[in-house]
Amino acid sequence: QQNELNSFLWTIKRDPPSYFFGTIHVPYTRVWDFVPENSKKAFQQSHIVYFELDLTDPYTISALTSCQLLPQGENLQDVLPRDIYRRLKRHLEYVKLMMPSWMTPDQRGKGLYADYLFNAIAGNWERKRPVWVMLMVNSLTEVDIKSRGVPVLDLFLAQEAERLRKQTGAVEKVEEQCHPLNGLNFSQV
Repeated sequence: QQNELNSFLWTIKRDPPSYFFGTIHVPYTRVWDFVPENSKKAFQQSHIVYFELDLTDPYTISALTSCQLLPQGENLQDVLPRDIYRRLKRHLEYVKLMMPSWMTPDQRGKGLYADYLFNAIAGNWERKRPVWVMLMVNSLTEVDIKSRGVPVLDLFLAQEAERLRKQTGAVEKVEEQCHPLNGLNFSQV
């Protein structure tokens, strides 16, 4: 039952109340029907909404892209063991070959092309740090490809907040997410 679900919503008792809601970075359509009404109501009634990052800000997206790159002059081939690099390259060739069959008619109807989608996800992969390549590879599955074009829950809520003219902000900077991941050594990745 909808009213019995764990809402991942915490209330900070003050006047007016504040709420803290835990989200997940998946297409919102996978989870929206399971978000309880009390969470949706708290969002609707709010005037100010803060997110982990401001995913509607072009600077945020640009900074996230930049932080994923290896230092200037380095390539993934230089930092990965040769056998892992070859396996990765073969896997990405396989994904690129399969991607047209993984796309939905709806995606094609919206003008998405497999080559464009592959480049949007995996473009410049040889310049990315291993941790970001690992995250990228984990998102290159048929299920994930079929949901491309659907915003993740955070972005969906941010877009809704903008549409409803709510004041928005972010509690973290890109660097606060990027530096810890970039600080992982190869064996940790």
